Amino acid sequence: MTNTPSGSAANPRAEDPQENLPSPEQPPRRGWAPPTHGRRRTLLFIGILLGGVFLALYAWDLPPFRRDVQTTDNAYVRGQTTIISPQVSGYVTEVLVQDFDSVKKEQPLVKVDDRASRQRVEQARANIAAQIANLDNSQQSQRSSQATVAAQEAALANAQAQMQRAQADMRRVSQLTAEGSLSEREQDQTVAALRQSEAAVAQARAQRTISQEQVRTVKVGRGALEASVQSARAALRLAEIDLSNTVIRAPQDGRVGELGVRVGQFVSAGSQLLALVPNQVWVVANFKEGQTAKIVQGQRATFTVDALGDVQLEGIVRDLSPAAGSEFAVIKPENATGNFVKVPQRIAVRIDVKPGQRDAARLRPGISVVASVDTSSAAPAQASQPARSPP
Repeated sequence: MTNTPSGSAANPRAEDPQENLPSPEQPPRRGWAPPTHGRRRTLLFIGILLGGVFLALYAWDLPPFRRDVQTTDNAYVRGQTTIISPQVSGYVTEVLVQDFDSVKKEQPLVKVDDRASRQRVEQARANIAAQIANLDNSQQSQRSSQATVAAQEAALANAQAQMQRAQADMRRVSQLTAEGSLSEREQDQTVAALRQSEAAVAQARAQRTISQEQVRTVKVGRGALEASVQSARAALRLAEIDLSNTVIRAPQDGRVGELGVRVGQFVSAGSQLLALVPNQVWVVANFKEGQTAKIVQGQRATFTVDALGDVQLEGIVRDLSPAAGSEFAVIKPENATGNFVKVPQRIAVRIDVKPGQRDAARLRPGISVVASVDTSSAAPAQASQPARSPP
C-alpha cells in the first residue's frame, strides 16, 4: 500500500502548476463595459423624440415641411335656405306639397282662406265706381258753372248798354236844362236812371266774378275727386295683393324641407310654415389665419365629403371673407385683460363647386367636408356657377 500526502489527495491539480496558467487560445479578460441593449434603447428614444419633433413640424406646417396645399376639416356645404312664411293671417285650406318635394319657381305651396280678401277686393271696386261717379258729377258742375259765367257776361253787357243810354240821356237833359227847356224834376229823374244803370253794371260784374270763382271751386274739387279715384284704385291693388298672398308660392326652384303646417291650422303673418332649400350650393372653409397667407381668388381646391363616402370633388376659390369669424360674432372676444393668450383666428373661404361633376348633385347644405386649397396654382379668378342639387 502506498501512502500519498494528504495535500495531494485534497487538491490533485496542485501537483501541476501549468494548469493554472492561461491558455493561449483564450482571450485575455477586459475591463467593465456598458451593456449593448442599453445603448440601443438610447438610440431608439432619440429616434422617437426626433420623429415626434418632425411630426409636430409637419402637422403645424412649419419649416422644413411648409406645404403648398392648405387643408382644414372646419368646412361645410352652404346654401341659401329660405324660410317660407305667409303675409296674411287665416286658416289653411290646402297644403299642396309634401316633405322633400322638388318645386319650381311660382309653384303654389300652401293656400289660406281667401273669402275675406275677396270681399275686400269687391268693396274696393265699388269704392272706385263711387269715386268715378263723383268725378263725373264734378265735371257736370264745372260745365254748369261755365254756362253761368257766360250768362253773367251777357247780363253785364246788357247793363253796360243801359248805362251808356242813360249817360246819353243825361247829356241831352243837361243841355236842355241849361237852355231852360226842361225842369229840374226831369233832370233829377234822368240822373237817377243813370245811377241805376251804373249800379246794374256793378251788380252784373259782381255776379260774373261769383260765377268765375264757382268755376275755380269746381276745378279744385275735381282735383280732389281725381285723387280720391287714384286712392280707391290703389286700395283695390292692395286688396288684390292681399288676395294673391293667400296663395303662398315658391320664390325659387328648390326642394321643400320638413313641413310645419297642416290643413285647418290658423297661421299668422310671419309664422314659419316650411323651409325651401335651393339647388345652388357652395363650400365655406374656415382656415386659420396663417393658412390664408397665399390663398387668393381663382386657385384650385378639392374637398372630400363625409356623407358621400369620402368622395373627392373639385372647386375654385371664389373669395375670402372680409373679416375673421370672430368679428361676426354677437359677443366679440375681449383680449384687453392682463393675461393674454394668442388664439389663431379663422377666416372663411368660399369655394364654388365646379359644374359637371356627377356626385356634386348629391351635396346638401350643412354637411361637413374636408377642404384643401392648392396655393401653388395661380390661375386667374374665374367665377364659376355654384353646383346644383338634383331637382
